Amino acid sequence: MEGAFHGRTVVVTGGTGALGAAVLDRLLDEGAICHVPTSHAAAPRGFVFAKHGRVTLSANVELGDPTSVEALYATIPDLWASIHCAGGFAMSPLGQPGSDASDDTFAGMMDANARTAFLCCRAAARAMIASGTTGRIVNVTARPGLDLRKGAGMSAYAASKAAVAALTVAFAEEFKGSGLLVNAVAPSTLDTQANRKAMPKADFSRWVSLGAAAEAIVYLASPGNATISGALVPIYGSA
Repeated sequence: MEGAFHGRTVVVTGGTGALGAAVLDRLLDEGAICHVPTSHAAAPRGFVFAKHGRVTLSANVELGDPTSVEALYATIPDLWASIHCAGGFAMSPLGQPGSDASDDTFAGMMDANARTAFLCCRAAARAMIASGTTGRIVNVTARPGLDLRKGAGMSAYAASKAAVAALTVAFAEEFKGSGLLVNAVAPSTLDTQANRKAMPKADFSRWVSLGAAAEAIVYLASPGNATISGALVPIYGSA
């Protein structure tokens, strides 16, 4: 039985990370042909899809560099969807001596989250328009990017994810009526091994599973989503 993405080409940034890998797993189940950029020269250790027949790992791609990003998308024919899971996180409490609320932290969060999303959205849209594809773009913002009071202690991260949300809505409005749909999901804390290690006393049952987040992302990127654009989908679990 053919899946919803059978024969469709999808870029997944951050595909070697926890959320990206969960998205890849769902896409491959649905028959997608996946391209995964990485800044490394080869597949990182533990990347389980390195030898999958429908996964192409594009090495030495810097998602914060416009030339590198444009070159990546120029090599991908018939792009259907671009899913942007790449990003970073840093705490940045303002009122504590020796805190991480430095200029470098703010710039780093904006580069890792907002800049990469902007460059990939732009390159993907250009590729789709050039090929006449009415495709899909899905970004990943976060709860502190929508519910700004949740950004206390992590203001640089919250600002960068709020920028991702703004970019998503603006791009969706720009392409309204073209058939190109742009959306974002906004998870609260994801249930990853890294988060469990960082917060061992938390109630993990209240966190969002990688599978649930991936399911929402894949639906928004699918041909089954024929009308939703400009949505910022909260995925908060029971938090």
